[in-house]
Amino acid sequence: EAASKASVPGGGSVSAMVGALGAALMEMVANLTIGKEKYAGVQAEMQALAAEGAALHEELLAGIKKDSESFNGYMRALKLPKGTEEEKKIRTAALQQGLKEATEAPLAIAESAAKIFPMAEAVVKRGNKGAVSDGLIAVMLARTAVVGALFNVKINLASIKDESYVSELEKRVEKLESDAIFCEKSILYLSKLSDTVYNR
Repeated sequence: EAASKASVPGGGSVSAMVGALGAALMEMVANLTIGKEKYAGVQAEMQALAAEGAALHEELLAGIKKDSESFNGYMRALKLPKGTEEEKKIRTAALQQGLKEATEAPLAIAESAAKIFPMAEAVVKRGNKGAVSDGLIAVMLARTAVVGALFNVKINLASIKDESYVSELEKRVEKLESDAIFCEKSILYLSKLSDTVYNR
């Protein structure tokens, strides 16, 4: 569907899918740790992480549809009549509202995907060492999901006229983006498997 000429699903929905995969991989590492005698001391933690990961990947999968639906709302507003001044005002208001909804959907995706980082860090540090690569991939997918979703937020913010709204969201975007990049580097640094990331 993403490869078609349709406007949706687009980057926001794909970012949600990527985030869901990241959460699922983190969940997998936790599940591969549960029941292993070698990791007896972290069983309760891993069980909690597996449950949280399951809920989070479902949340992100739901974000695929929400992102597409929010953009479709904006597209419907574009088709409103604009023959009279009154129609133009109604259309402009609908477009601005549509843009806000199309901005908040990917922002929610980014915020959801950001929850993966502390969970993935836990499985990388204390989970099954045989699956550490999966935990690291979960981290990279989380960063891609966050930054990717935020690209959609940024492009929509450029067309929103509500300055206070834009200013508030720009601050949230900046923090989410910088935190995601920092978290990815910090967690990858925990493993020798990711040495090449820092040596190139």
